[in-house]
Amino acid sequence: MAYSTAEARQEMLDTIAVAIDDVAMALADLGEAFELLDDTTAERLEGELFKPVQGACGRLKRTHGGFAERCGLAPGAFASATPGSPSHGVRGFVDRAGVAAARADSRLAELQDTLRPVEVGDAELRAGLSEVRRLLDEVPGRSRLFLRTLGR
Repeated sequence: MAYSTAEARQEMLDTIAVAIDDVAMALADLGEAFELLDDTTAERLEGELFKPVQGACGRLKRTHGGFAERCGLAPGAFASATPGSPSHGVRGFVDRAGVAAARADSRLAELQDTLRPVEVGDAELRAGLSEVRRLLDEVPGRSRLFLRTLGR
């Protein structure tokens, strides 16, 4: 059976939607961690982790929606993610966020490696994916560093 351009585009949108869910989970967990921290540490968390993840989430949603619109496909409707259990504490939330960001980055890397964004995509899609990966790239390392210095 032949693999159509429409199927490839829909598959890319589905992959991006799953990555959006991962990034939204990271964002929800960082939001919970923020609420548990003192003001100074919360500001550090916001600058080092929350803002890059928030930027990646917004950019990825715009990339998804723009590509869907340009292809005449239905845009996704994304629900807010539910953070982990409060029993995870700050360390658990930040760790989970780093893992979720890495998972999203990995999904997008795999999508780029297929070359489908080049074959059936467009320049805006490729630029959006690259920008999101740039934003997410440092989040796992930053989350580990944040946890190492937490409480010091």
